[in-house]
Amino acid sequence: MTQLSLAGEWALSDYSGTYTCAMHLPTDGITALREAGLIADPYWGRNEYDLRWICERDWTVTRNFDATEIDIDLVLSEVDTVVTVRVNDQVILTAENAFRTFRVPLSHVARIGANTISITFHSPVVAGGQKQAAHPFELPISANCPIPNGNFLRKPACDFGWDWNIALAPFGIYGQLAIEPSPAARIDRLAITQAHTDGAVTLGVTAYTANHNGEVVATIAGQTVTGQAVNGVCALSILIENPDLWWPVGQGDQPLYDLTVTAGAAKTQRRIGLRDLQLITETDDIGLGFKFRINGRDVFCKGANWIPADALPGQITDEKTRDLLQSAVDANMNMVRIWGGGRYEPTSFYEACDEMGLLVWQDFMFACNLYPSDNAYLAEVRAEVTDNVARMHHHASIAIWCGDNELIGALGWYDCSINDRDRYLVNYDRLNRAIETQLLEVDPTAIWWPSSPSPGPMNFGDAWHYDGSGDMHFWSVWHEGRDFDHYRDVGPRFCSEFGFQSYPSMNAVRKFAGEADQNIAAPVLESHQKNAGGNARIAETMFRYFRWPKHFDDFVYMSQVQQGLAIKTAVTHWRSLKPRCMGTLIWQLNDTWPVCSWASLDHGGDWKLMHHMARAFYAPVLVTAVPVDADYVIRAVNDAPDACDVSVTVSAVDMAGNLRALGAGGASVETSAVDVLTIAGADLKPDEMLHYAWETADGTAGSDTFAPKPYKDYDLQAPNLTHHVSGNTLTLTAQTLALFVAVEADVPGRFDDNAFTLLPGQTKVVQFTPTNPADKPTFTLRDLHSATYA
Repeated sequence: MTQLSLAGEWALSDYSGTYTCAMHLPTDGITALREAGLIADPYWGRNEYDLRWICERDWTVTRNFDATEIDIDLVLSEVDTVVTVRVNDQVILTAENAFRTFRVPLSHVARIGANTISITFHSPVVAGGQKQAAHPFELPISANCPIPNGNFLRKPACDFGWDWNIALAPFGIYGQLAIEPSPAARIDRLAITQAHTDGAVTLGVTAYTANHNGEVVATIAGQTVTGQAVNGVCALSILIENPDLWWPVGQGDQPLYDLTVTAGAAKTQRRIGLRDLQLITETDDIGLGFKFRINGRDVFCKGANWIPADALPGQITDEKTRDLLQSAVDANMNMVRIWGGGRYEPTSFYEACDEMGLLVWQDFMFACNLYPSDNAYLAEVRAEVTDNVARMHHHASIAIWCGDNELIGALGWYDCSINDRDRYLVNYDRLNRAIETQLLEVDPTAIWWPSSPSPGPMNFGDAWHYDGSGDMHFWSVWHEGRDFDHYRDVGPRFCSEFGFQSYPSMNAVRKFAGEADQNIAAPVLESHQKNAGGNARIAETMFRYFRWPKHFDDFVYMSQVQQGLAIKTAVTHWRSLKPRCMGTLIWQLNDTWPVCSWASLDHGGDWKLMHHMARAFYAPVLVTAVPVDADYVIRAVNDAPDACDVSVTVSAVDMAGNLRALGAGGASVETSAVDVLTIAGADLKPDEMLHYAWETADGTAGSDTFAPKPYKDYDLQAPNLTHHVSGNTLTLTAQTLALFVAVEADVPGRFDDNAFTLLPGQTKVVQFTPTNPADKPTFTLRDLHSATYA
């Protein structure tokens, strides 16, 4: 008997038999119910609240399979979450961890011929409540989660709701689902290490085999080595001379070597990128530095935080995920942080990152909550760490393993932990040490960081406000309502979270709201804003910087302009501090459903205006204006592998778009930011902004405009934008200064540029690529004047 896939159609039923339909595994139950027409679209309107009953009851899937022998195993992974599995009405597995892989012998229950298998998914609400009630002390769940007690279950934390996510707590199976012969030879895992010396890499490959103690053969880079498995273990070593090294995108190429390992009839393959990656945390006169050194070169990390690609796992595909990752690369990002409240991504995710050159900051799946640390819970955690580290550790893209997201901060968020800090700190330490110990047992070469944010190992200080050590989460601008300039008050060594919200684009809004509900105070819009006070904060900030938009779609546009402006302020300033700061990861890259959020990509993958702006402020060579007292320092930054010469011209631009020269300069820029010239603030007239353009020796050019005052204080003139459309190509001109010019299409797709400044006399060509090539889009133009000036 060879492997028998159990993917495909199963019969789904709730405990009462009231709801029955087909469920095509792997998928989630909510997707199955929706596809069967038994429930409404969860993402439309306020349907979410009418569908919470789904997670409050048990559901069972059943099917038959034929076996030609009984010495067989059931293999399952990503089983979500508290389940009882029966074969021929006999319980063969009870599980409660969505992040594990299970192999269960069936010889004692299987039959030759027809067999029945059923999987009951128990209500996470009931299961979590039972565990909370049985725990010896209180462990509150984050206020972000309207569905309670998810912190007791090894299930994505955001499934219970988050300040950007729908709360439905779905169930299902999303990974392996197969029957395999028990006696067959297997390679259960490979442990792979790299030791780099000048001009060579020694690759260590340890194969852990089952049902095979004999020859093991490994082939890579044209070399073959052999060894003998003894007690299921065979350690091999391969010297690769003059290797082609793997680099993050923007630093070099991403060559991948094919590694093949065989053990008898068993065979497995990996794609290996050879690179020497280190986390450098050295004490200096500021505090504790934090930077990644790859193949001997310090790399500034530019990227964003990754959350699950969809709230419903059945809607996630490799193609959609890869498109989101490609958008990160296309915006000059070189790192994504897989946030700890989601899921360990499938192997295809890390393979895509290897191929694209995207570094991965990998959190373990713990976020913003207080978690148990009893022996049973820690046993599940250790098994989870083992499964995922063994599966993922060899990927060239994996840069760092982080213990959790904001669990240190959570100790100060709840009355119980504030009033009994010693107990809860010890409870946290038990969990954190279990994760670290198990990680290093599986991969002794792994790079470990205890928590994010963290000033450093064994330091439980405030990494939200102290910027001198480790990695920082800086949320004062959003959550505390501070001005955008407050980003310039801190100089983080590495900022792994910071963000500002906007509304989704109009195409995304139309996915959940009819025209009558397209109002920021409408209940439907409020139900798609999960951060308390978020809509008010967007509006208040808009009052602070801009004149009020004229229509709802103008408001949506302006929310994205100010989101991009906020993040641009942070990134450009922190990049200008290089090498004090060596990384910025925006919160967040993507959305799980159509919602008001911090994402730069809409649900479905279309680019918000901030993502277009990110491509500019994350460009390898950047020139930025740094306010210093009453003047402006024009500073150049270079993240490319080689030094470059940059020439800069600085002008004042008035509201008519007239340029008045203020100065020019040049510099050779290597690894640190360089001051090119200083412009006196007094040189600008009240109705002028700063405009600067730059060019490098290879002809790469860029420009930017800096407004010293809030935009509402300028008397903008109507730019009278004109455009000519030829197919999906637009040619634009303006008669006066046009700021944040944006083109929108009424169908999904991607523009090659957006949110740009257009001066009179300039011609801008914009290309649109519709997702569906057959679509014939209608285009809408907006700019700051047309959206906010009567």
